[in-house]
Amino acid sequence: MADLLWDDVKCFFDPDLMGPLPDVRVPDASAEDWQEVLDLVAEREWQCQYSEDETPLPVPRAEAVLSRSANAGYPSLRVWPTADVLAIFRFYADDEIDFDVDLRELQGQGQLDVFCGFLREIGRRLGKPVLMDPQGRCGHPVLGFDVGADRVVLLAEPGQVTAGDG
Repeated sequence: MADLLWDDVKCFFDPDLMGPLPDVRVPDASAEDWQEVLDLVAEREWQCQYSEDETPLPVPRAEAVLSRSANAGYPSLRVWPTADVLAIFRFYADDEIDFDVDLRELQGQGQLDVFCGFLREIGRRLGKPVLMDPQGRCGHPVLGFDVGADRVVLLAEPGQVTAGDG
């Protein structure tokens, strides 16, 4: 059975309401958690591409990326859990894992199931919640992986989020 049903959550996948790139995050993370995510990507054999300032490079250890100097190139890791769903991880800080997804790619029950499965894999691996906030409105999650429930759950009612929030 699906974690979430498309008809119940489609408003949270509306780019006009949420912004096209909502913020997905794992709060209270560590460099070790980042490495667990990198290991998960490798183990699941998800297609990925690491780059610094758009220059493709081999995927480094998390510690190496997170300890880079402030003036070093901008690092990102693109991960495709399926060919048509992309998550872009940003290495802003070691205490929060954050990534973007494009809501225009997440339309319909099938894509929602892929997305929920991706959040579930990360949440289970880390034993931590994985939260999705509207773009630019961090701290107001609308859905996420709940560790206790072991599934992705709604964290807001559809009417609670409007384009003017934030």
